[in-house]
Amino acid sequence: MFRNKRTEGELKLYRFILKKFGYRPKRIAYFQKAVTHRSHINEEGHHYSNERLEYLGDAILDSITAEYLFLKFPENDEGALTKLKSKIVNRKNLSKLGEDIGIREVLLYNKSRSINISTLEGNAFEAIVGAIYLDGGYEKTKKILNEYVFRKYLDFNQILHEEIDFKSKLYIWCQRKKLKLHFKLVSEEHAEGQWQYTIVVQINNQDYGIGKGKSKKVAEQNASKETFELLGEL
Repeated sequence: MFRNKRTEGELKLYRFILKKFGYRPKRIAYFQKAVTHRSHINEEGHHYSNERLEYLGDAILDSITAEYLFLKFPENDEGALTKLKSKIVNRKNLSKLGEDIGIREVLLYNKSRSINISTLEGNAFEAIVGAIYLDGGYEKTKKILNEYVFRKYLDFNQILHEEIDFKSKLYIWCQRKKLKLHFKLVSEEHAEGQWQYTIVVQINNQDYGIGKGKSKKVAEQNASKETFELLGEL
């Protein structure tokens, strides 16, 4: 907990974490480290930076994001989930997250140096995740990320549109509309040393797009694409 006499900086940081993450810090020192860039070392008596917390937060964020996507998109295969996770936790997106949350309000760094602030915000965001984990535990960190970060700052529809293949998109489209999706193998033929598969997409037991390919995966992709075209979604 705080010392009896709270400094202005501690109060500002406490209020920021409470407002942006819905979390009441017990040990504010973790969060002071989380928002301190190494360029600030030795300024005003600071002898620490957020790099170790950033390392920890990166691992925790990766784990919680993987679990979140696994539960949110039960029909997606590991390839689609990996694509989506990498889109969420990459440097560019974390920098945007840090900027959208407004971490620069409490970020401590050497303002006389030419530094990319958005990158610092992304790193500090990971460090804050690490601080919450140390201060409140894994389950609390997971709840905060799910309720305060993923829900408010991540546009999953946009990310999916950019990153996920037609089959995965179709699964998500049907899931959102509570429709039953099935990929039916119509035929598999072997000629001239190659296999040729024909797949039809069935939505609520009604046939839609048909796709052919040298593998079932390719045929499913082509059938999914044609289904979107028939539905007027492309």
